[in-house]
Amino acid sequence: MSSRRSRSRPSGSSRITDDQILDLVTKLQQLLPEIGNRRSDKVSAAKVLQETCNYIRSLHREVEDLSERLSELLATADTAQAAIIRNLLMQ
Repeated sequence: MSSRRSRSRPSGSSRITDDQILDLVTKLQQLLPEIGNRRSDKVSAAKVLQETCNYIRSLHREVEDLSERLSELLATADTAQAAIIRNLLMQ
């Protein structure tokens, strides 16, 4: 018996098919700045998932850095400026 998933859905099951996985990996690849523009190069699903994890980690670091910078800005701004910034962020 093969360890590969069936290309069709078993009746009564909500399992995802290989074709659906390939479609999702392709869509995910298109979102990644490092490999998203490589139309001609074949990139493995494992590479796409690895790059996705790396990209998400980098986005988390960027959010943390920006949050820290914003906190520092709010701490050094006078009360009126800080209120304006807070109001802009809440919109």
